[in-house]
Amino acid sequence: MAILEVEGLRKEYGNFVAVEGSSFSIDRGEVFGVVGPNGAGKTTTLKMLAGLVEPTGGTARVAGYEPGEPAMQRRLGFLPEESPLYEEMTARSYLRFFADLYGVPREVADERIERTLDRLDLEHRDRRLGNVSKGMKRKVAITRALVNDPDVLIFDEPASGLDPLTTNYIIEFTRELSEEGKTIVFSAHNLFHVESICDRIAVMNEGRIIARGSVEEIREAHGGTVYYVYATVEGSHGLEAVETADSPVTVSRENGHVEHVVEEMAHVEAIREAVEAADGRITDIQTETPTLEEIFLELASDSPEEAEA
Repeated sequence: MAILEVEGLRKEYGNFVAVEGSSFSIDRGEVFGVVGPNGAGKTTTLKMLAGLVEPTGGTARVAGYEPGEPAMQRRLGFLPEESPLYEEMTARSYLRFFADLYGVPREVADERIERTLDRLDLEHRDRRLGNVSKGMKRKVAITRALVNDPDVLIFDEPASGLDPLTTNYIIEFTRELSEEGKTIVFSAHNLFHVESICDRIAVMNEGRIIARGSVEEIREAHGGTVYYVYATVEGSHGLEAVETADSPVTVSRENGHVEHVVEEMAHVEAIREAVEAADGRITDIQTETPTLEEIFLELASDSPEEAEA
């Protein structure tokens, strides 16, 4: 069941179209990634969903409410890419302040804050925020987004500029939140993280969604799997039979050894049958799939017309 629905979302700044006609839905408990180059419209899209930027056109509903409605804000946690904190306050006092703004009872807030900070392994909770590291500040900002126990979380570059250890804490924590039933929408430049935790993604370029679906669906539609088939066949007649099996591509032929590169399992089977018919043998079959980064670079360099998986 969709908890977030977007239809034809558009944002114009004068004559500049930052987001054009974005449409997608996100199911409850899903992790949905939004990726794209700088200026693709990712942050603008997330801010419209959070009710911080008013759309020029289209509609969005989060947990059944329009962005910006008070009832929606109570069910949403938002983490912007840049999240300045009140540096004269300590982590505890800062988080209690925001809990009070949401009307969370002090006892409930304190338990929720301490539990979240424990999970994020944050120390020095009574130190002024102006005197803590960037990683610690980011953990506090994430805790702030959770202080009202929201159903939907919107994270804009949650691990931006952080060291690998802190990044790992945040990515693992994001995965745990999903397992607990939270719905998470986030953007990230690190496509390895997107590939490792997202159920589905939307690829944006020049304000448009140019591909969407699961990583595997996008890989199949825009990258596919390549099979390397290695065989040994004696005699030139046998080699010729194998080389023409269902028109696969032969990349090498030396001393009875043949290497084929094909893109369909049916071709692999055709080669196997031809090798056996020529009294040869398959020595190895290897597969290679493109990374999300490779697919992303290819998509981003093409025309920004949507190619849905």
